[in-house]
Amino acid sequence: MHSTLYIFHALAAYLSIGLFVARGFLMFNGSEWFYHRALRAIPSAVDTVLLVSALALMFVVQQYPFVDHWLTAKVIGLVGYIVLGAIALGSGERGRNIRAKAYLGAILVFGYVLLVSITRQPLLFL
Repeated sequence: MHSTLYIFHALAAYLSIGLFVARGFLMFNGSEWFYHRALRAIPSAVDTVLLVSALALMFVVQQYPFVDHWLTAKVIGLVGYIVLGAIALGSGERGRNIRAKAYLGAILVFGYVLLVSITRQPLLFL
């Protein structure tokens, strides 16, 4: 069960970042597809699956945020990814420059979370 949950979680993570990158590409290129209903609903569904599978994994392997430091780093990174993603792709009167920086920041934070997942080290280079 653990390996199935892990694969499901990893797949959802890759789908999440893939959809985020695709939506950002569409937005920055002024495509009308960015506003398509499915491209707003599907990422939310994928992110829900990602969160539910993370919670299930947490209980199966009995490792918890604020107990296991690497999971704490992942949770903090997830919050950063969500905030930066909302700034980058959300509605509002933010300039293109701010959106671009938030978009790049969200991708970098996602990369950090992925590396923490692989290494289980919150301080990757120490």
